[in-house]
Amino acid sequence: MLAATVIGSGIMAQRLAAGNVAIALLANTGATVAVLYMLIALFGPISGAHFNPAVSGIEALRGRLLWRDAGAYAAIQILGCCAGAILAHLMFELPVWQLSTHVRSGPAQWLAEAVAAFGLLLVVIGHRRAEEAPWMVACWIGAAYWFTASTSFANPAITIARSLTDTFAGIRPIDAPAFIAAQLIGAITALGVGRLLFSALKPTTISSGFETATPPTDDKRPEALNV
Repeated sequence: MLAATVIGSGIMAQRLAAGNVAIALLANTGATVAVLYMLIALFGPISGAHFNPAVSGIEALRGRLLWRDAGAYAAIQILGCCAGAILAHLMFELPVWQLSTHVRSGPAQWLAEAVAAFGLLLVVIGHRRAEEAPWMVACWIGAAYWFTASTSFANPAITIARSLTDTFAGIRPIDAPAFIAAQLIGAITALGVGRLLFSALKPTTISSGFETATPPTDDKRPEALNV
């Protein structure tokens, strides 16, 4: 649903904006922020609501997710996002199978993706309570749509899916690997910085995301949560 929203809202925005790219991006941003907030709030208690292989990998590095589970998450995230691209095409009566021709390349774009992923993972690592995660993640992604040159993919699974749509949200398949590499670099950098900034937060047992950790008996407040 996240990928279908990103791609589908881009298609709708481009059709209605009469060539005004700023209006199209604004519409694309609004839809993405809204559905991201909803999906995290809805699925956080069930699965942890991380739809991003970079997030799953960092959670495994933090010892909060088993590596075998992180691998399974990543595979499902990629398959789900690709299915979302197909769903968007079907809803708008477009060819199901496409490859993007939208050029997104160069050092500025790669730096932007590293920054977008860095900020996202800093939110993941640093947020304190489960109820903070939906709005903090959605706000970061919404802002990064506008202040990064790449419009903030920040997600390897979404990047792969967007290479399969020759629409407003697309990226050429040849450009996708560099975006993914930049996202992973940004995520790993955030892990190091987050450990310095948030070292006072107590680690919880292995988990998969936004679910609330069991609080200590003498303190009813939730412990640090993850994405």
